[in-house]
Order: sequence, then structure tokens, then C-alpha cells
Amino acid sequence: MKQTLEHIFKLKDNNSSIKREVLAGFTTFLTMAYIIFVNPQMMTQAGMDQGAIFVGTCLAAAIACLFMGIYANWPIGLAPGMGLNAFFTYTVVGDMGYSWEIALGAVFLAGILFFVMSITNLRRWMIDSIPSNLRIAIGSGVGLFIGFIGLQSGGIIISNDATFLSLGDFTKYETILSAIGFLLIAVLAVRKVTGAILIGVLTITIIALFSGLIQYNGILAYPPELAPTLMKLDILGALDIAMISVIMSFLFVNLFDTTGTLLGVASRANLVDANGESSNLNKALLADSSSSIFGTVFGCSPVTSYVESSAGVEAGGRTGLTAVVVGVLFIIAIFFSPLAAMVPPYATAGALIYVAILMLTGIEKLNWSNSIEILPALIIIIMIPLTFSIADGIALGFLSYIVLKISIGEISNIASGAWFLTIIFLSKFIFL
Repeated sequence: MKQTLEHIFKLKDNNSSIKREVLAGFTTFLTMAYIIFVNPQMMTQAGMDQGAIFVGTCLAAAIACLFMGIYANWPIGLAPGMGLNAFFTYTVVGDMGYSWEIALGAVFLAGILFFVMSITNLRRWMIDSIPSNLRIAIGSGVGLFIGFIGLQSGGIIISNDATFLSLGDFTKYETILSAIGFLLIAVLAVRKVTGAILIGVLTITIIALFSGLIQYNGILAYPPELAPTLMKLDILGALDIAMISVIMSFLFVNLFDTTGTLLGVASRANLVDANGESSNLNKALLADSSSSIFGTVFGCSPVTSYVESSAGVEAGGRTGLTAVVVGVLFIIAIFFSPLAAMVPPYATAGALIYVAILMLTGIEKLNWSNSIEILPALIIIIMIPLTFSIADGIALGFLSYIVLKISIGEISNIASGAWFLTIIFLSKFIFL
């Protein structure tokens, strides 16, 4: 066994060991395991079966991690991504009125496009075409989107006829627990406790259980049926012209997020050279893009690389064995469906808010001196949560960028990729 693992993962060449990689895998899993509670809960609001989504989330994450580990030999954990699952549920299904089957079809098509871009030069062309401020803004805007959803689900922010929004009712036990959950996660994270988010979610769930707010249904059980979501994607339905902007939103949010995550984690793991190049980067991108494709088979929103993988890297993970361990743990998690079903929305609200804050840290990388880029970037950040749509927020940002560039006579300096995205989103406003 030891020799086989050495042959597959090149442990000695990467100055690592089986023990170190297993520890790193457990660390990474603990930091991202919250998704097995959050994702089913969120996508259930799109009309999907909670038990099936729970199993689908675990299976999609497991297969993606195994593929990343064995094929690319990178210590990266993957699972359905936060942000795009919210876009899937609240915008595509909730606001636009499409069925979740069609929404899955859009995710599939976006995954195909991502795969094609990963095996060609299209990925590099697109990334180089989009101003860095706008790329950063998309991630931060998605963060605010997630945070707003978390504040709503926890009752911390509520609707108000007079002021549109107002502070929630803190006489309600659920609202108090939401706030406590966030503060607990924040304190644990500041103290660098591994699995802070997971601990926070489970702690609030236990408090709710002993307070009589939820019922105990057990911890372990045979996995629920996957049939309600298995192979239910509607690809033909997603070919509607109105879905183009949705597909593009799934694609580019995933593309920018994945590329940034992979390069960031790879740098920490010393998987890149002095020029920022890595021989396995293309393999890692192929593993990531492929994951979104087969994830739709199980009924999942886009599967993506998790920045939480950096926790495993800090614990010593340097090879794909770390990712394989994460994948195995996701398979084991399938048997904890009763626990997942008990977790109430206010227990995961704190997790959503905390993840949102982490995503907002990208704002510090904005180039504030470039007024031509900073204004569209801020429009994206603000309008994604205010329009409750990633697609609309990106569209308004890119349109404003083009207008500003034209206004100062720099139309020739607008990259082709920026024109491409702007035309797509502009057509959405004109024809739809």
C-alpha cells in the first residue's frame, strides 16, 4: 500500500508523508464540511428533494476530490460552491421562474464551456481580457449576495414596508441563535480553530435541539434515495435564449473563482515556480471543470475548488493524497443524513455570513487609483446583492465599464473578451 501511494502521489518528491497527507485531508474536510448542511438546505428552496441533494452533494464532492487528487495530484478539496447555489435557487428558479431541472441544464452547459476553455487557450484569453478590478469585484459581489441571504435566513434582517429593510426581532430565539452562531464561528476562526464553521453550525443545532426548537431524528442512517434528482437535468430547456446570461454567469463566476483559488492554494503548497507556472495547473483546471459537468448528474449546482483547502496545505498537505482523503470523508458523510436534516436555517445563517465576509476580503486587492475600472467594479459589488442577481450585477458593471472607456476615447483599448461579455449581457436587457 505504501509503495502504491508513493508511486501515485510522489510523496518523497514533494517532501511529504502518508501521515501528514491524511492529517491535511482531515483538516481540509473539517473546514469545508459545512457545505453538506448548507447546500441541501438552500437548494430545497428551489423545490428539490433535501435527502437527494444531501447525497448528491456528498457524491459530487467525493468524486471531484478523488479526480483532483489522482489525476492532478493537487491537495485541493472540491464541492458545490457557495454563491452559485444561491444564484441557482433564488435568481434562476425563484426570480426568473425556471424549473430546477432547466437550471441544472444551464449548469451543465456552463460546465461544458468551462471544460472547452480549460483544454484550449480560451481560458487564458478570457482571463487576460477582463480587467482585474472587475474579476475581483465579481467574487466580492457574490460574497455580499451570500451574506444578505444569510442575514435573511437568520432573521437578522427582515423586510419593512416603510424602509424596505430593517433589523430583525431579537426577541425571537431563532434570531438570537443566528447571531450567536456567527459570533461563535468568528471567535473560533480568529483563534484559528480547525473546522470553526462546522463547529458553529453543529453547536447551534445542538442548542436548538435541547431548547425544543427541533426534533431529534438520529445521527446515522442508510443514505436517502438519490432518484429524485439523479439525471433530472433539462439540457434542451436550458438552450432558451433567455438562459444565455445565466449560463455565462455560472461560467465566469466559476472560472474566475477557480483560477484564483487554484493559483492561491498552489502557491502556498509550493506547486508553482518563480514565474507562477505549474505543470499540473491544466490538469487541475480540467478536474475542476469536469466536476461541474458530472455534478449536475446528481443534481448539484456548480462544483468548484475550495479556498478552505489552504487549511490542509498549512497542515502539511502537498499532494493529491490530501484530496483523496477529503473525498473518502465525503463518502462517509453520506451516512449522516439524519443529522443534516435536523440542521435549521438559523444554524447555517452564521456560516453564510462568515463565508460572505471571507469573500469580501478580495476588495483589498482592488486598484482604487484606476477610476475607469474601480467605478464599474463597485457597481458590480453593490448591484449583485441589490438586484438579487449575479447576472444583472455583472451586466451593469460591464456596461458601465464600456461606456466609461468610450467616453474617454479608449474604445480601441477595450479587450475582445470584455466586448464579448458586454454584448451578451446587453442583449439580455434589450431582447428579454
